Amino acid sequence: MRVAEYGVPTKGKKAIRMQHVFVLDAEKRPLMPCRPARARLLLNQGKAAVFRNFPFTIILQTVRSNAQTALLRLKLDPGSKTTGLVIVNDTTGEIIFAAEITHRGQQVHERLAQRAAIRRSRRSRQTRYRSARFANRRRQAGWLPPSLVSRLANTLTWVVRLRRLCPIGAISQELVKFDMQLMENSKIGGIEYQQGELAGYEIREYLLEKFQRTCAYCGATNVPFEVEHTIPKSRGGSDRVSNLALSCKPCNQAKGNRTAAEFGHPEVQAQIKMALKDAAAVNTTRWALWRLLTALGSPVEAGSGGRTKWNRIRRDLPKTHWLDAACVGISTPARLQSWQSVIPVSIRAQGWQRRQMCLMDRFGFPRTQSKTHSNVQGFKTGDLVRATVPDGAKAGTYIGRVAVRATGRFNITTSGGVIQGINARFCSPLQRGDGYAYQKGARAIRFSTPE
Repeated sequence: MRVAEYGVPTKGKKAIRMQHVFVLDAEKRPLMPCRPARARLLLNQGKAAVFRNFPFTIILQTVRSNAQTALLRLKLDPGSKTTGLVIVNDTTGEIIFAAEITHRGQQVHERLAQRAAIRRSRRSRQTRYRSARFANRRRQAGWLPPSLVSRLANTLTWVVRLRRLCPIGAISQELVKFDMQLMENSKIGGIEYQQGELAGYEIREYLLEKFQRTCAYCGATNVPFEVEHTIPKSRGGSDRVSNLALSCKPCNQAKGNRTAAEFGHPEVQAQIKMALKDAAAVNTTRWALWRLLTALGSPVEAGSGGRTKWNRIRRDLPKTHWLDAACVGISTPARLQSWQSVIPVSIRAQGWQRRQMCLMDRFGFPRTQSKTHSNVQGFKTGDLVRATVPDGAKAGTYIGRVAVRATGRFNITTSGGVIQGINARFCSPLQRGDGYAYQKGARAIRFSTPE
């Protein structure tokens, strides 16, 4: 086995892309992470074996009951689209591990909106489908939409996973709250916070006043008006007043599912204020995440966004998600350092499987059979495998994600493309699929901040 295939550089290669390696003893208890050179030596001497590939973890062949471990700190910079994760040694200021999680909350929202649209279309066609149950919807206290639950679940999953691989004694979270009214109007103050732009108006009357009782698209007057979305809800638009416009019925029907700019009226769409979905998502989930982290049992430090920015500017660090995480809280060491160039691991949430029973063609008819067992000869779609084909047109060794087929001939997605029709007997598992895709970051940063 060449350990370079798992991310640990072989002898003679410059180690600039590897972070610390997580280490477990024979009873799977976390030990202090080691540097890649030490991990390479243990693997070559047969004293350790590869436990996980992402994040790279080795397991020792012996029990280290007297091993000295210093408790480390896991620091989080939660975001709507990307969350930064950093493990820091508070004593030395050394960054042990850095990663950025890309969430799929927007994708979850779009899938649910698409499913709701299909239900509405079925009801309008009066096909065989259950009726709407608008009076039968009860939500528990603290309910959050699935798109936000997905973000929380991704962050909590990696906190729990890193606690199993590394001796983490404390957690720091940026507990930031965005002032969304100030983000819209930098001059707002005093009682204006309580009034808003609809002070003294109902929504329809406000729109009539805003567009001077004319159609925003054709300029028609003295006709029945409809309230429409400049960015349709099916395209990610919201019900915010700034996204609403006044339109006559012919223009509203002609516009259809297009935005105002696509309809030929960019001046109407230019009136829309900046979207605040990301800020709203962080504001909504910040305390829910704090409660989930507190329930793990480790002390949780909360830091403000201003403290994070002050720490980062004082240490002259660039603006990135993982460096923001390293600067969260008052516990940030006076000197942050890395022993080599750090490239954070990019972790992208991609879900597990489809809930859809079978795939449809463009006419809405099923084109595949119903789903059956996803386990084929011990493999599941998404597993990381190594395929060694001894002979034939596809002879060679391939490492990548597998897509299983009931026939036993799999497709393997490698860095060079998709290799089709690889027999299952040539495949050996490297890591089971866990709902995430991994990739090394695109930028290396080597730093040692002044005290």
